[in-house]
Amino acid sequence: MNKNNIVRNPALHVPDYWENAKLELMKRDRILRKLIPHFGDLYLLGRDDPFTTLTRSIIAQQISGASANALWEKYLGVCSKSTPNEVLSAGKDRLLSCGLSKRKADYILDLAGHFKDGSVHVDNWVDMSDEAVIAELVQIRGISRWTAEMFLIFNLLRPNILPLDDAGLISGISKNYFSGEPVSRIDIREVAANWEPWRTVATWYMWRSLDEKLA
Repeated sequence: MNKNNIVRNPALHVPDYWENAKLELMKRDRILRKLIPHFGDLYLLGRDDPFTTLTRSIIAQQISGASANALWEKYLGVCSKSTPNEVLSAGKDRLLSCGLSKRKADYILDLAGHFKDGSVHVDNWVDMSDEAVIAELVQIRGISRWTAEMFLIFNLLRPNILPLDDAGLISGISKNYFSGEPVSRIDIREVAANWEPWRTVATWYMWRSLDEKLA
């Protein structure tokens, strides 16, 4: 998934907890105290509707950000509104025509089917726990725990998500806390224990720390 959050016709939202979380993290974590000011007023932006967010994450799996953006534009040429009904009406052949692999086309059709038949409780997600949303999402073909965690971060704007399998988080913690040495899940959890209840915000700054060389 492209963590720079570049979208077409976006409806973006800034988490209302962001500024408070920054202040708390800088008070308790010496690394974030130095890191956060480097990025000024930058902040996480929540993505658009749930179906589009999940569809885009499927399209972006295992390809570069540039390739994912290009493929997304081709997909929008077939499904300009990116709704479940539009995807199901388009069918597999038209999805394949925009460059999607057979597997990704199947995943997106399966996702659209789940949304249309109500087997996912979209309207309830805002009130469900993080783990309950993850448990529901991973029942859909093509959606892993990581994809579900990205959904919690970028769509539901949950403040305390720690995506342990995220390469950017792993690299960021290695770079900033362990001088580039490999880190284990235990290492990540120990570092992140100091971030509660704002692990999403700290994770975002770990991603940003990989974007450029910091003085």
